[in-house]
Amino acid sequence: MSPLSPKEILGRVKEEGFENVWRESARLLPRQAERQKLVSDRRGVPHTLYELIQKLRISFLDLGFSEVSNPVIVDESEIYRQYGPEAPIILDRCYYLATLPRPDVGLGRAKCEAIRKTGVKLTEAKVSTLKKVLRDYKKGDIDSDDLVEEVAEALEVPDTVAMRVISDVFPEFLSLRPEPTRQTLRSHMTSAWFITLQALQGKTELPLRLFSVDIRFRREQREDQTHLRVHHAASCVIMDQAVAVEDGEEITKALLKPLGFRDFRFMKKKVTSKYYALGMEYEGFVFNPASSEWTEVVDYGLYSPIALARYELEYPVLNVGMGVERLAMILHGEADVRKLVYPQFNMELTLSDSEIAKMIWFEEEPQTKAGRELERALLAQALRNADAPSPCEFLAYDGELLGRKVKVYLYEKESNSRLLGAAAQNRIYVHKGNIVGVPLEGLDEVLLVNQARLRGVPTEIRYIDGIACFAAARVENAVRTGQKSLDIWVRQARRLRDVNVKIGEVARRFITSKKKKIEISGPLFIGVRAEISE
Repeated sequence: MSPLSPKEILGRVKEEGFENVWRESARLLPRQAERQKLVSDRRGVPHTLYELIQKLRISFLDLGFSEVSNPVIVDESEIYRQYGPEAPIILDRCYYLATLPRPDVGLGRAKCEAIRKTGVKLTEAKVSTLKKVLRDYKKGDIDSDDLVEEVAEALEVPDTVAMRVISDVFPEFLSLRPEPTRQTLRSHMTSAWFITLQALQGKTELPLRLFSVDIRFRREQREDQTHLRVHHAASCVIMDQAVAVEDGEEITKALLKPLGFRDFRFMKKKVTSKYYALGMEYEGFVFNPASSEWTEVVDYGLYSPIALARYELEYPVLNVGMGVERLAMILHGEADVRKLVYPQFNMELTLSDSEIAKMIWFEEEPQTKAGRELERALLAQALRNADAPSPCEFLAYDGELLGRKVKVYLYEKESNSRLLGAAAQNRIYVHKGNIVGVPLEGLDEVLLVNQARLRGVPTEIRYIDGIACFAAARVENAVRTGQKSLDIWVRQARRLRDVNVKIGEVARRFITSKKKKIEISGPLFIGVRAEISE
């Protein structure tokens, strides 16, 4: 069951208001005693894209390139310096940044009266302090995320009241509209390489070999199977007295061959970008087995002497760049880049039998060391005397639990039976998404049972395991709440809960959506009786 109810919470917000519900929101969260272990010993699952990024980083480092972090925010003037007359066309694909202006807020009599109506007791000192806060905010001396706190301190009120004052008394904050700047988000790594090279020239020995595998932003008209507005580039530059455009082909092969690429084609581009020297821009292709076509994956060339001169760069520069997402699509045979990069938005819920098996465990468990010892004692006695004729009773545990003396018995009262019912030792299997209780032997005529036994994934749980765990937990709770006795009798297994077993919410949703079965029926007839004394 989900710990939070979104529908109920949002209903309360609508009826009671955001502030009132928010004040009590911490009560909805799990308490310390309810926390589960979140750090697992098992390794997590990496993202396909970032695994490739890591491999490319290692390849660059192995080739002698040093990693740098290039600026992400680039002034539009840099694009003009690099592209010349082509810049306006290039800027069309860039995202410009906009910011909210700092409002010039006055504090006249009307606003002071409005503040008083919110319940704030104003004094001349408070008004003076608040005016200073508003002035300092306008000048940028106070950060936006500190404004509520500063207003609260000025008016000597809680932050919730300060927030209400800002929203109710100062409409200037609500009417703000973004104002554009000349800053752009990096649309390709080249726009940042010139800035980095200018900063490092004369400070490091040649040849200068640098690389960056990082994000870029492009104002695509739409996102589709082959276009994303945010994607990654694996880019490098070499600055040296003598560097040739042919080196781009060698670098490409050296980077991509370790990833499994073998067949390459390279050709000069018909139209050269203005930041490259005329005729010095090439593109490279690899063979894509999924489409049986040659796919462009790399662009490289020598920077234009004009662009270099505008950054006072005195040596030739070779740039090699490739799209990481495109490489990943080829490597993994994926036709839609959206599914590769954002599987969480494009995935169908699919679970293997092994994954479902890992989502099955006990619903109630003992919490103390003695409680776990009781669980083991119950299980051992039950298995040792499983076929004992009834009526019968066996002492399974005689000891202390939470400071009280406890005796726990296993029993069966009915005649002409056995201590454990026929299904008590059934083991839970998962087969083709179905959860099945499978006996040690027999029921071969039941197709689902037979297939689960032969081809399914067994869990570690037998029905008796769940019942022993449940009984130990209930005895532990009885001791804790001061009870003197406890009697548990489990007659029949019809649902997972009958044998103290639960499945994860994701697994349950999968089983329901795929119309799979949970079949665990069978006779148990297991009795547990506890005597508790001081």
